[in-house]
Amino acid sequence: MKIFAASIMCADQMNVLAEVKKVEDSGCELWHCDVMDGVFVENMALFPEWLAALKQVTKLPLDIHLATVTPEKFIPMFAKVEPAVISFHIEAVQDVEEMIALIHSYGIKAGLAINPETPIEAVYPYLNTVDMLLIMTVNPGFSGQTIQPATIQKIRQVKQHLAGWPNAPLIEVDGNIYDQTIQDMQALADIYVLGTSALFHTNDQTSYKERVDYLKQLTD
Repeated sequence: MKIFAASIMCADQMNVLAEVKKVEDSGCELWHCDVMDGVFVENMALFPEWLAALKQVTKLPLDIHLATVTPEKFIPMFAKVEPAVISFHIEAVQDVEEMIALIHSYGIKAGLAINPETPIEAVYPYLNTVDMLLIMTVNPGFSGQTIQPATIQKIRQVKQHLAGWPNAPLIEVDGNIYDQTIQDMQALADIYVLGTSALFHTNDQTSYKERVDYLKQLTD
């Protein structure tokens, strides 16, 4: 069973409560929350207080993605929000195992994120301790980008590497996820982050539920 996560950054920020209701009714199972510090990426988004407020009005768990330098400073802040998972970037730290252990110390699942240009082999030493692998299929920071085709091969490669593992981490993909790219991925990922390409701000007149139902059919 595949999981679909809605990117809160891509929702209509002036109508968040209405967006929460539509996403909850759509069949999405997670809120994907991009935290940006303006340093690791040239954008800023989502403070702990904002996500704490979101937590009060939604039934869906939060999937926090730290697109930041020094994630060790941000993990304690966002752990207070009690998300389901916190992901940090392999490119942002020297000691990956230390960050995984820090997240786990709060009773939260740990995710490891990897940018498009980073070789997938870089994450292999940590796949036995991390709970989720977040493969960025575009460069983090801004919505509306086109998928980098080489990242699909990364997904295939890591799935082959994990074949037969009894407790393999879930694979999440983020960036230009819509019907065509989902089909190109051949349902290899476990979690699909939906943003402006498939859910929010599209010209499609169908409901969020109809859009998510259609995408789920493509992964069956």
